[in-house]
Amino acid sequence: MALLQSSASSFISHFPAASLVKSVRISPPSGNRHSGLSVKAEAASGIVLVEKSEADKVNRLKTSYYEKIVPLLKEEFNYTNLHQVPKVDKIVVNCGIGDAAQNNKGLDAAINDMALITGQRPVKTKAKNAIATFKIRENQTLGIAVTLRGSVMYAFLDRFINLGLPRTRDFQGVSPNSFDGHGNYSVGLKEQSVFPELSYDALGKPRGMDVCITTTAQTDKEAYKLLALMGMPFREGSGPTAVVRRKKLKSHHFNTKTKAKSRK
Repeated sequence: MALLQSSASSFISHFPAASLVKSVRISPPSGNRHSGLSVKAEAASGIVLVEKSEADKVNRLKTSYYEKIVPLLKEEFNYTNLHQVPKVDKIVVNCGIGDAAQNNKGLDAAINDMALITGQRPVKTKAKNAIATFKIRENQTLGIAVTLRGSVMYAFLDRFINLGLPRTRDFQGVSPNSFDGHGNYSVGLKEQSVFPELSYDALGKPRGMDVCITTTAQTDKEAYKLLALMGMPFREGSGPTAVVRRKKLKSHHFNTKTKAKSRK
C-alpha cells in the first residue's frame, strides 16, 4: 500500500495537471436491479486532446474532405467541375484464414474481430475451383472480406490513419509505390491488434489484413495528393512512381507461321 501511495505521489509531482480532475457520476435509470451502482468518469482539466469544434463532428474526415480538401485539390489540378475532384469510392478489407476448414471457432472469432474493427459484418470468401496441390476444395471458405462505403468508410479510414498505422510496430510510413496506376491504393497490416477495438486479453492467433482503397482519381498523382491531404502517413522524400504498362501481345505474335511470312 505504501508503494502504491509513493508511486501515485511521484506521478502527480511529474504531471500536476493530472491531479486536477472533474468527476461525473452517471446513475442508471430507476427500476434497474443494479440501481445501487454508479459509473464514475474522470477527465483531466487543463489538458485538451482534441479541439472542441473537431470533437463535436460526427464524421470528422468526411467533413474535412468537403470543407478543406476539395478546394485545395480543385485549385492545384485546375478542375472546372466539382465532380472532377477525386474522392474515395470504397474500401475493401480482407483477411485470409488458411485453417478455416479445420477451425470453425477461429473463423467465427475472426469474423467478430473484423466486425468490431470495420463496424460492418464481413462475408466469407470461398474458393471457385479445387486445387489439389494446396488441398483446396471447391466452395471451401478461405477468408473473409468486407466492403465499406459512405459514412462507415470515412469512419474506418479515419481510425485506420490516425490510430491503426501509428500503433504499428517499427512504423516508418507507408510506401507510396503501392498504387495500381488507376488511382487505387493497397496497404497491408501484419497484426489487427493495432486497433483499439480489440483487447489484448481476447486476442488469439495474430492475423493480418489487407486494405484496398478505391478512388475516383484518374492518375496516381491525384490519388497520392488526395490521401496525403487526408493524413495518410507516406514516407518522407518519396512520391508515386510512374507505372510502365507493357502492350499486351495478341495471338498472332506467338504464331510462328505469321512470323515466317512477315520475314519473307
